[in-house]
Amino acid sequence: MSSQPIPSALDARTQAFPVLSAAQINRVRSGSKLRSVVAGEILFEPGDSNVPFFVLLSGRMEIVQPDLAGERPIATHGPGEFTGEMTMISGRRCLVRGRVTEQGEFLELGGDGLRSLVARDAELSEIFMRAFILRRLELISRGQGNVILMGSRHSAHTLRLREFLTRNEHPFTYVDLDADKTSQELLDRFEVKLDEIPVIICNVRGVLRNPSIPELADCLGLNAAIDESQVRDLIIAGAGPSGLAAAVYAASEGLDVLVIETATPGGQAGSSSKIENYLGFPTGIAGQELAARAIAQTEKFGAKMMVAHSVARLDCARRPYKVVLDNGNKLASRAVVIATGAQYNKPRIANLEQFEGQGVYYGATYMESQLCEQEEIIVVGGGNSAGQAAVFLSQTARKVHMLVRSGVLSDSMSRYLVQRIEENPVIELHFRTEITALDGGAQLDRVTWQDKLNGETSVHAIRHVFVMAGASPRTEWLRGCVALDDKGFILTGRDLDTATGAPLWALARPPQMLETSLPGVFAVGDVRSGNVKRVASAVGEGAIAIHLVHRALAEL
Repeated sequence: MSSQPIPSALDARTQAFPVLSAAQINRVRSGSKLRSVVAGEILFEPGDSNVPFFVLLSGRMEIVQPDLAGERPIATHGPGEFTGEMTMISGRRCLVRGRVTEQGEFLELGGDGLRSLVARDAELSEIFMRAFILRRLELISRGQGNVILMGSRHSAHTLRLREFLTRNEHPFTYVDLDADKTSQELLDRFEVKLDEIPVIICNVRGVLRNPSIPELADCLGLNAAIDESQVRDLIIAGAGPSGLAAAVYAASEGLDVLVIETATPGGQAGSSSKIENYLGFPTGIAGQELAARAIAQTEKFGAKMMVAHSVARLDCARRPYKVVLDNGNKLASRAVVIATGAQYNKPRIANLEQFEGQGVYYGATYMESQLCEQEEIIVVGGGNSAGQAAVFLSQTARKVHMLVRSGVLSDSMSRYLVQRIEENPVIELHFRTEITALDGGAQLDRVTWQDKLNGETSVHAIRHVFVMAGASPRTEWLRGCVALDDKGFILTGRDLDTATGAPLWALARPPQMLETSLPGVFAVGDVRSGNVKRVASAVGEGAIAIHLVHRALAEL
């Protein structure tokens, strides 16, 4: 079996900053306008929206990142090269400054024109998308975004903000106040007190003291390109694997799509260190990487994504339905796909919330693994997510205690994970064992657990607990609109025949396979009653739902 050679640094540079041929440039000319530029002219700034796409015919320009010390160079462009990165496709605000260094002539193409070109020209689509993705990855690796986050590894909110920026693939510079000796100078410059951390410096100018995630999203303009007054073909609530799959297929088939995600795209799968049983990835793929690729696809086909807002309720009295956000705004749509997933059940421990983000975590990514290097840790749960977390964290932790409430690992756990857990000397299994108490000050210091077989209780000096046990649906906002089972999961298709006390089906035809008791509203993924808890099945349901959405829209 042959393997592909790893690209050299030169190859990567060529792919990130390719030079277009004369024939390729001629295909860009259609719909573009010719613009004469002079040295020193600023074409775009960080925070600008609707930034045009430029192809250089002659002349030169530089891309820089303004920072507190002036500017950091990022790239230079010459004849045949083009500007832009992922914000060109997503429509979000620009991250960098573009300045002409040598007069010449550029082709200028608006954002809509670029997305239209990408949709119809396969060769240019591949060149542009590859370059935009590689450039974004370079910005992330260098920390060259328009955000400086100053925080502490002992701060739960710092961890939440870092996770939000990282999983939304927004490049940022992180200043660790526990270790960086020059951070006091930054704090003094903006007259920020230590008790106001974490601090965000946004677009070099704005300073946010201990901001909420919605405040950060507003500062960065992540949702600025979304027209909330528009009546859409489809709104998708949730950006896990099923929601992202639905968005890709719906947008690629010409529907006007908006995806709403509370915080971090990817859902539970997005926090998985590695998914090894997903078709097409024999060596596995990190959940965050899978989510990032899916998001790039959704934006390529024109779907919009709103982040940092949750859905408060569904106004289901008539179509178009109205999705009501946490800020009270209403978004109208002819059809709705519910893909809000399920959240891990929290152990019934009185002071659990006190230590969330400060010793108690609900995801196991690289970020969390660095917090517990060479320490003893606990993973709570016996399913696939807990198993993946235990195996991943065993690479950095000194000891992993896996606490399973039942007497065996879950029947749904993949066999390869069971084998790895049982053969891993770092992982110790504790069956019929539950945490009974957490103790500490600002940070978790001690954990008490009980063996339910013999009733023995023991105290352990452990500072990090990863909770991945069971799951409950996020369906409170749907009560009164769609039928739910006794556990709160959404009933669909034939399962509606068994529903009691549910809203009556209003049409002469029977509900479609993934359709809820409300015509034109569909449920996919973990939130759906009877769903198979696998990433592949979630993606499949998201794809199938769009076929059914087309049928429902044809009835209007």
